Amino acid sequence: MKITSIKMKKILEERLKNDEWTTSFNRDKDTFRVEWKESGKGITITLPNVIAKYESRGEPAINELEDHVTEALRIMNKTHSLEGKEEQIFPVIRAGSFPKKTSEGKKLIHSEHTAETTVFYALDLGKSYQLIDEAMAEREGWSAERIKEVASFNVRSLPVEMKKDTVYDNDFYFHSTQDGYDASRILNEALLEKLKAEFEGELAISIPHQDVIIFADVKNPEGYDILAQMAMKFFAEGTVPVTSLSFLYEDKTLEPIFILAQKRPKQNRKED
Repeated sequence: MKITSIKMKKILEERLKNDEWTTSFNRDKDTFRVEWKESGKGITITLPNVIAKYESRGEPAINELEDHVTEALRIMNKTHSLEGKEEQIFPVIRAGSFPKKTSEGKKLIHSEHTAETTVFYALDLGKSYQLIDEAMAEREGWSAERIKEVASFNVRSLPVEMKKDTVYDNDFYFHSTQDGYDASRILNEALLEKLKAEFEGELAISIPHQDVIIFADVKNPEGYDILAQMAMKFFAEGTVPVTSLSFLYEDKTLEPIFILAQKRPKQNRKED
């Protein structure tokens, strides 16, 4: 039986019951909100999205949502500092359409990445992280440049553990530790240059959602199509989708593959 928004609302009310929180249901927007009674800070959940995941994955989808909401509410009810936590600052990749301001109107520190993606900066808090806004940085005397430099340094220290799969002579390497920064490995230029040097064909990269990055050694035209299918599949399944597009890495730049569709990898590139 198909679950309705009203039924999902009741499920979430039961799961997110807390004397210090209040919940509300917006029938017109089909959303469910949980917020702190005292501050009014909270999270708005789009019910159709939750229902879709519930119908696909069942109870684990609700368990996961409950964990994320509970942790997010805990974080937003505390004041966090940057000083002494330099090793806990990392870049995170988001879709280009991701809001540049918080719900309270605070500007988030960010950098341009590609036309499809933007880099934000986060303070790691263990189970989750908090995106750093300008007010937080100014309060502690940190410049945006310092935050970006520290995050750029730290992303290079993240381990890379890849699993390989070969399809039609193209090699695909998957990294997914689900540490919140899997897609951020695309910002590790030293890693990209290393892979570029080692790969036989072209280096293509996909970051369909926050918790996975795919490096592809594309040796023939079929490799592009296979990577595109993989990216679309992961994009649809991700908790925090980024982009279904893949990128070619050439001359230290990233270009969406659809723009360079006419460019096909040469056989045995290193012998040219």
